[in-house]
Amino acid sequence: MGNRFICMSKKETKENGSRSKRVNRSQRKLLADDEFLHRQALSMAIHQHQLSQRFDGSMSRRINGSTSSRRTTLPDSVIKQVPENLDNLTTKKFILIHGEGFGAWCWYKTFALLEEVGLLPTTFDLKGSGIDLTDSNSVTTLAEYSKPLIDYLQSLPEDEKVILVGHSTGGACVSYALEHFPEKVSKAIFICATMVSNDQRPFDVFTEELGSAEDFMQQSKFMIHGNGKDQLPTGFMFEKEQMKGLYFNQSPAKDVALAMVSMRPIPLGPIMEKLSLSPEKYGTGRRFFIQTLDDRALSPDVQEKLVRENPPEGVFKIKGSDHCPFFSKPTSLHKILVEIAQIP
Repeated sequence: MGNRFICMSKKETKENGSRSKRVNRSQRKLLADDEFLHRQALSMAIHQHQLSQRFDGSMSRRINGSTSSRRTTLPDSVIKQVPENLDNLTTKKFILIHGEGFGAWCWYKTFALLEEVGLLPTTFDLKGSGIDLTDSNSVTTLAEYSKPLIDYLQSLPEDEKVILVGHSTGGACVSYALEHFPEKVSKAIFICATMVSNDQRPFDVFTEELGSAEDFMQQSKFMIHGNGKDQLPTGFMFEKEQMKGLYFNQSPAKDVALAMVSMRPIPLGPIMEKLSLSPEKYGTGRRFFIQTLDDRALSPDVQEKLVRENPPEGVFKIKGSDHCPFFSKPTSLHKILVEIAQIP
């Protein structure tokens, strides 16, 4: 299974004085330095979050066609109270699935807030993401990319269900899980995510921002050719300034700093793969969509098109949120997740 939130370091092998061993030690040191920097940034971000929790914006919701809006400011003491009826929830486990380039680290605020109200969050790195040591260039299929999630669902007791939460292209992993394990999923929540229809690729959702898949692969300067320049690209990664503009235009500086030292290259194969989704399995799942209204990576218009073409059971909106509401509007996101959990 993938790394759950933060992994322990690998044990180092003993020195034997050979040149190859010295090279290996040097490589391990670089990995250790990267992980130390990641942990240090994560620790700072968690500390900042604990010091400054407060309600952070407005939300609107639409369930089965009805719409209502509200804007409220609440004191910390109200936010941290455990809703009485959460004790009676039949499904308390939330599985948080990160999006492209991210890792388990991005959920630290959501993870903490869910735990505070007695819910049971779990998150892990997908293949080639976060601090999973798999070379992202070697991850070529959605099944391989989603393996940590699939392994987790397979390990659940027969009568146990979970709530899946997918961000961005993590929505494709949620859809894949819904198709293969519908009996394990109580509800599926898509956060500005690739809630694709049958025979659609996750990348297709981003064509308005990135152009066609063919043009992107041939012309984009962000392509990574892990098998050589004369071979098809295996992944891509945006430059830091472009990432900041696309993903983090409303996120706090400390969270952006965390992301800049933690983002990984994005495997291309999984997001170029067409999903096969059946009405008998995927179609029976209870799906909910959370729209982010100041999103530059997946525009509000595109998100609206997704829910119009593939209608979920409920739609929620977070005003003032960029593509990463777990950073820019964590309390608004948390309140919606809890509200969806309580829907009968």
